[in-house]
Amino acid sequence: MAAHETNESGQGQGQPQGLGGGSDSRVARTHLSVAGLRARGWTAGMVRQLLGEPDLFRVNPYSRAAPRIRLYCAERVEAAERSEEFRAVTAAAVRRSAAARVVARRRLREVLARITAEPIDVPRLAPRELAALAVEYRDRRDGALGTVGSADPGGLDRWKVDCLRHQLARYDELLDRLYGGAGWAAGEELLRRRVYTAIAEAYPVLARECERQLSGREGGPPLE
Repeated sequence: MAAHETNESGQGQGQPQGLGGGSDSRVARTHLSVAGLRARGWTAGMVRQLLGEPDLFRVNPYSRAAPRIRLYCAERVEAAERSEEFRAVTAAAVRRSAAARVVARRRLREVLARITAEPIDVPRLAPRELAALAVEYRDRRDGALGTVGSADPGGLDRWKVDCLRHQLARYDELLDRLYGGAGWAAGEELLRRRVYTAIAEAYPVLARECERQLSGREGGPPLE
């Protein structure tokens, strides 16, 4: 079925404009949007392969600058869903989805195993050197100017841990293979825990601050 074009006002030729009320209510009953098709299990590829061009275009009610809403005749959709081709394409899509999940799970296991096995090499510094580096890191990060003597003990411990975490930020590259994937959060949490644990083991006096920051960052941003 040929798609109806819209004139310059956005109204389909021979079709009422808009998405609500009057004849548009009838359109809502007789046509399906892309979102409606997706809710029925259609993918973009299936729509292109089995339905082709939309039967109707509507102006987006929220923004006239946005792409027009594509609508497909419900009768044509239902006829396609009864076809052998639809069943075959649907089965193939399910198989591809299952295969993709298997690959994602395997990749997650591989990355988590690598993060678990990777030694976290925390720099071992003398107390004075670490304190000086911590103040320098804090000043550079916040644009402040301070000294070791002017810092309160709690604040200095926080700067020390922050400085050491910054030194260990190179381990973030372990997450590159997961970036944007479903397993990224799990990998980032494991790496964060390993980094804080390594800092606490290297500097027992900072263990309490590491625990405080870790508890405050659960589900929070990645390492800086």
